[in-house]
Amino acid sequence: MATAKEISTLLFEDVAVGDELPELVKNPDTKQLVRYAGASQDFVAIHYDQNVAAAAGHPKVIIHGALKSAWLGELVTGWMGSGGRLLELDVSYRMIDFPDDVATCVGKVTDARIENGVGLVELEIGLRQTDGTISTPGRALVSLPSREIL
Repeated sequence: MATAKEISTLLFEDVAVGDELPELVKNPDTKQLVRYAGASQDFVAIHYDQNVAAAAGHPKVIIHGALKSAWLGELVTGWMGSGGRLLELDVSYRMIDFPDDVATCVGKVTDARIENGVGLVELEIGLRQTDGTISTPGRALVSLPSREIL
């Protein structure tokens, strides 16, 4: 088992505006959507019933918006490590995403500042479709520990 000292911690001083977060690739399938529906109690049929999706004009069932938001949260929390705190996460569902299409979570640092002794980092995040379109843009604000404040 890893000790607290062995767990990676991102420090405020290690971050610069323009830094890109490591991409988080998701390969969703219909089975995952059914599992998510059960876990979240979101049983809207358009997420798992092909006939309902087709009646709404979609070629396939559609991915839950909240699941896409969760993936973006995973991107941010994985990047910031155990020493960071996710303070804000905002996303906008601009386009529909479908299972069996690769969904890539991306992000970059847009601001880094010290406020009231706290290292704050603003991120632009998004879910990128295979054609490069960002279907679910968003932003996050995290606090990171600082060498200066430790």
